[in-house]
Amino acid sequence: MYDCAVRAALSEGASPGKLDQEIEAWRGSLGELADAATDSHLPVEPIYTPLDVESDYSRLGLPGEYPFTRGIYRSMYRGRLWTMRLYSGWGTAEETNLRFRYLLDHGQTGLSVAFDLPTQMGLDSDESLAMAEVGKVGVAVDSLADMEAIFAGIPLDRISTSFTINATAPIILAMYQVVGEKQGIAPAVLRGTVQNDILKEFVARKTYIYPPEPSLRLVIDVIEYATRALPKFNPISVCGYHMRQAGCDAVQEIALTFANASQYVRDTVARGLEVDAFAPQFSFNFSTMRDFFEEIAKHRAARRLWARIMRDRFGARDRRSAMLRLFSGGDGTCLTSIEPLNNVVRIAYQALAIVLSGAQAVHTISWDEALGLPTEEAALLALRTQQILAYETGVTRTADPLGGSYYLESLTDELERRAETLLDKIEERGVVAGVTDGSLERMIADGAWAQEQAVASGETAIVGVNLFPEEGAEERDVQPFVVRAEIGARQRELLRAVRASRDEQRVAIALADVEAAARSGENVMPALVEAVRAYATVGEMSRAMANVFGYQKASTVI
Repeated sequence: MYDCAVRAALSEGASPGKLDQEIEAWRGSLGELADAATDSHLPVEPIYTPLDVESDYSRLGLPGEYPFTRGIYRSMYRGRLWTMRLYSGWGTAEETNLRFRYLLDHGQTGLSVAFDLPTQMGLDSDESLAMAEVGKVGVAVDSLADMEAIFAGIPLDRISTSFTINATAPIILAMYQVVGEKQGIAPAVLRGTVQNDILKEFVARKTYIYPPEPSLRLVIDVIEYATRALPKFNPISVCGYHMRQAGCDAVQEIALTFANASQYVRDTVARGLEVDAFAPQFSFNFSTMRDFFEEIAKHRAARRLWARIMRDRFGARDRRSAMLRLFSGGDGTCLTSIEPLNNVVRIAYQALAIVLSGAQAVHTISWDEALGLPTEEAALLALRTQQILAYETGVTRTADPLGGSYYLESLTDELERRAETLLDKIEERGVVAGVTDGSLERMIADGAWAQEQAVASGETAIVGVNLFPEEGAEERDVQPFVVRAEIGARQRELLRAVRASRDEQRVAIALADVEAAARSGENVMPALVEAVRAYATVGEMSRAMANVFGYQKASTVI
């Protein structure tokens, strides 16, 4: 299995047999040690040597070269620093614009938009189901007027914007295109990303609107349209992050993400597009949790596996199609509301792991997000965490600084093997079948239950919570950010003003065209762009498509 010459060289001239004997003797001298494992239950040995690492250097390779284990760019951060994004947005467009401009003024290099639940679910702010949630977990967007206000004074030809939006991704992309046009910016110049990953919504996050098949069709509509009209825009960010938050482990996160991504690639090719025409604009969003080395290895294994999938399964010839372009953020499920200032340390370690793994864009969460939306001060500290990493620590000086670590390489190999095995198993039945019958959702739910049990039993240690708890810590006064009660009323007033000023006949015609496009099977994006220009609302456009597609019933998986 191993190249003896390489093994001998790495062990300072010792023969492989002698090295085996030395290691065995060393292990025997340790006495009894408790078993150890990563958070994803991969066993961890007390020491790693050249014998634990596959010696074929092509599996490791060079930065910027296939299979991209060590990063997708040759010079990595010495030549191109990661994009610093903070996931931001709350209240009305005006508040969000102020937060964006504050962060940009303090050195943030990209925007990441959080939407409130009504916007994510295709509801207008004045609908009864939306009333209690307007502006609470993100910005309320009802019409083009809101999107214009969000980006007022922000030149879209000089900034890239990421939108965490799925079921209503076609509408939000149409709005962003029109805002750009109003700024005098051609669609071909716009840069950014819509998440647009509806399959993981069904198994993890639940902000779906329509049944799986028409929902998947809309994903491909966005990819097809962007490939032709917005060539610099990423029409999808396949998202393992939310499935990991929901309960799956690192192996499952890779496998589920690539099962979804492969489905999107197959369906887009079925539309008649060559894989190399659209695959270079695929992007990915993975989580970064608490297990420092496992998370670094996970990102490296994912890059290598995706490169092989694109080359061997889909026949991609453009090297950019095989590059896994990664956006990662520290995971909010790792934060605690008890002793919340401990989260500052957790976030710094997560950010370090992301950077050491070679991500292209980084999001740092704020220490107070276990309590509510970030305050301005907490958001600034999250940004400063990235800036200190970039400019003070020296981590940008060389590509893949942990590459070659026996432990890290062994962990990378093992994660890749296990993830590929699970991916093959998922694809035997098909990811859509796994969504429909609930088996993938159940896999994640079982993982979440196991994680909760591990915390409750103390098997998973959380400092300040179940390890070294401090009496009275829960009662300490920390003032969380609170969205003011009048925000909803103000947003509904803005919506009324838009409806009063628009051309209702133009809106009606545009909505009829959206419904006709949905019914005929043609790409809905051109019709949505025209409806956006007429100031049709998110709720109106969503209902026009629901007239054709219907609504998905809530899952009953427990």
